[in-house]
Amino acid sequence: MILMENISEVTEFILVGLTDAKKMQMPLFLIFTLIYFFTLVGNLGLILLILLDSRLHTPMYFFLSNLLLVDCVYSSAVTPKVLVGLLPGDKVIPSNACAAQMFFFAAFVITECFLLTLMSFDCYIAMCKPLHYTTTMTSTVCAFLIARCYICGLLQSSLDVVFTFCLSFCHSNVVNHFFCDIPPLLELSCSDISTNEIVTFKMAAFNLSCFLLVIFSSYLLISVAILRMQSAEGWRKAFSTCASHLTTVCIFYGTIIFMYLQPNSNHSMDTDKMASVFYTIIIPTLNPLVYSLRNKEFKSAFSKAIGKTMSSMDIIF
Repeated sequence: MILMENISEVTEFILVGLTDAKKMQMPLFLIFTLIYFFTLVGNLGLILLILLDSRLHTPMYFFLSNLLLVDCVYSSAVTPKVLVGLLPGDKVIPSNACAAQMFFFAAFVITECFLLTLMSFDCYIAMCKPLHYTTTMTSTVCAFLIARCYICGLLQSSLDVVFTFCLSFCHSNVVNHFFCDIPPLLELSCSDISTNEIVTFKMAAFNLSCFLLVIFSSYLLISVAILRMQSAEGWRKAFSTCASHLTTVCIFYGTIIFMYLQPNSNHSMDTDKMASVFYTIIIPTLNPLVYSLRNKEFKSAFSKAIGKTMSSMDIIF
C-alpha cells in the first residue's frame, strides 16, 4: 500500500483489481474479453437489426435500442480498464480519468434505471390502453421521454462526481476495487464523509423507490388486464411483451439494491466486487439474450436479414 500522509491532493489512484492471484488473472482476462466481445456484438447487432427492419420501428423497440446502447456504453466505461488490470503492468489511473470513469458509468447506469421504468410504462399503455397506444406513444413523445432519461442520468452523475471529488484524499491512493466507484473512494477520504454517505444512500433509496413504485404499479395493472383476457393468444402475447422486461428489471434492480442500499457496516469490498462484476460486465451481455431468445419479431427480422445477406452473396458470386 502506498501511503500519502503528507500530500493534501491525490493526482492518481491505484486500482487493486479483481484478484491478486497470478494463476487466476489470465483465465479471467480471457473470459472477460470473450464476454465483452459478446456484449458489443450482441447489443450493437440488435440495435442494427432494429434500425434495418421497419417492422421493429415501434416505441417498444425504440426504447429497447436505447437500453442496449446504454448497456454498451457503461460496460465500455469499466470493462477495458478491468482487462488492463488483469495484465501484468501499471494499475495506476489518473484522478481525472477516475472521475471520468465514475461519471460515464454512473450516468448510464442511472439512465438505464430511467429507461427500464419508462419501458414498464410503455408495457402498461400497450396492454391496458391498446386503443390509445398510437396516439399516446407518438414519436415526439418517445423522443422527449428518452431525452429526459439521458438528461436526468447525466445531471445526477455530475452531482455524484462533484460530491465525491470535492473530498480530500490524503491517506492512501489504493482503491480496493476494479473501477472508480463511490463506496471504495469514500473509504480513502480523510474528510468527514458522513454527509456523502447520507446523501448517496438517500438519493439511491429515493430513486429506486420511485422507479420500483412505477414498475410494480404498471405490472400490477398489467396483471389485472391479463387476468381479464379470455383467449390463450392474448395471454401468449402479453407474456411475450412483458416477460423479458420483467426479467431484466429483477436482475438489474436486485443487484443495484444489494450494492447501494446496504448499511455501511455490512459492506464487504470483496462481496461488492463480485456484485459489481455481475452488473457491470455480465448484465449487459444477458440483455440481448433475454430480449431476443423468446421474441418472434427479432427471430423473424434476423431470418430476413440473413436471407438478404445470402441473396446478396449469391448475386456477387
